[in-house]
Amino acid sequence: MELVVLNTSGKETGRKVTFDDAVFGIEPNQHAVYLEVKQYLAAQRQGTSKSKERSEITGSTKKLKKQKGSGSARYGDIKSPIFRGGGRIFGPKPRDYRFKLNKALKRLAKKSVLSQKMRENSISVLEDLSFDAPKTKDFIKLLAALEFTGKKALFILPEANKNVYLSSRNLPKTKVMNYNEISSYDIVHAGEVIFLEGAIEKFQENLKK
Repeated sequence: MELVVLNTSGKETGRKVTFDDAVFGIEPNQHAVYLEVKQYLAAQRQGTSKSKERSEITGSTKKLKKQKGSGSARYGDIKSPIFRGGGRIFGPKPRDYRFKLNKALKRLAKKSVLSQKMRENSISVLEDLSFDAPKTKDFIKLLAALEFTGKKALFILPEANKNVYLSSRNLPKTKVMNYNEISSYDIVHAGEVIFLEGAIEKFQENLKK
């Protein structure tokens, strides 16, 4: 599959880039995508929720009334979970929500998402991009030229570019990442995926390892 390379003005350069069908043309595996997105979201959770059990509550340990003979239920101390201010039964504790997935499954998930994006014509190729200085207005002009204004756009770079990153950082619907930092969640979340010309070969090789 081939796509035309666009310049920063949104015009065709006349060059074409070939996309490997083994990466961008497979039958999407939705379950693999679900698992990697679930893993990504789980890793974002802080897992710091905590409540106190009865052994952690400060209070008297005196038995409130005698065990038998009162005609009502048996009571323990004031820290019992049945009383206001007592401990909580089976409350949350700090935990790590992260879990592992096989590398092969994560590669399959990325291929599935990319193949779906290719079917939807949501992938574009842009000539290699560089800014002399960080300027958000220059990035806004680029989005307008590509007709991506107001759309969620993910730009995939062949290498770290500080000026490009800083120019896009204040745009809420735009994300700039290196080719080796991409997760399936990033691709799913983006409406349009824009590969810089130099990133395509590196990205494909990364998924074939």
